[in-house]
Amino acid sequence: MRFVLLCLSLLLTASPSFAQEALGLAAPREIQDSGLLKHILPRFSLKTSIRVVADEAGPMVLATDPQGTAVLARGDTVYYLQVPDEAKAKRFADWITSDVGKRTIESFKPATGVPFSAQFDVVEVEEDPLFEGDANAGATLSLTHCGRCHVIGPQNRMSGLGSTPSFQILRALPDWSDRFQQFYALKPHAAFTQLEGVTEPFDPERPSPIVPVEMSIEDLDAILAYVTEIEPADLGAPLALQ
Repeated sequence: MRFVLLCLSLLLTASPSFAQEALGLAAPREIQDSGLLKHILPRFSLKTSIRVVADEAGPMVLATDPQGTAVLARGDTVYYLQVPDEAKAKRFADWITSDVGKRTIESFKPATGVPFSAQFDVVEVEEDPLFEGDANAGATLSLTHCGRCHVIGPQNRMSGLGSTPSFQILRALPDWSDRFQQFYALKPHAAFTQLEGVTEPFDPERPSPIVPVEMSIEDLDAILAYVTEIEPADLGAPLALQ
């Protein structure tokens, strides 16, 4: 009897199936139906003695929402793993992104559909910055302050300087946001622009060569909000004279 109790005690202590509480992993239905989790989770448990099971309420989450770490893909869909700040969960995250974990994912052959991949490129899409200014006011301010040199839009299509890019062209540049936010410090604007509370007054011996552009921070915020809404020019299309 003592021998049986001793064996049972050792079994409960050594076996991850009985001794440890399972760590839940929530995953989309398409992942569960594919059989992928049934393939990789037992192999992780065998390797680490940490039980991970499919659980819709689990603290670990595998989802298409681009948060966490990109761990696998199927076709054009990339799945990201989010784990809590807990040692066992971090161990799973380290394993699934390791060479062994990647090989385990790619060794799975689904009964239907394309296979999963652990080798892929994640394309980061940069979102346009958000500006809280009044875009309608920004349209008027842009025309008033900038329309003498730049084509702002249809409202001054026949104006502007031929050597000066339109707002639509500037909007298509990768660094358009920086250009507009710092325009008052860039040539040639610095020579004739005064931003209230930011720029220094003109040197009396070097006055503005043209009627100065004077605006407030609120004016600049409004212009930025307006520019955000402008449709960028197609820089791959033939250039047209403005």
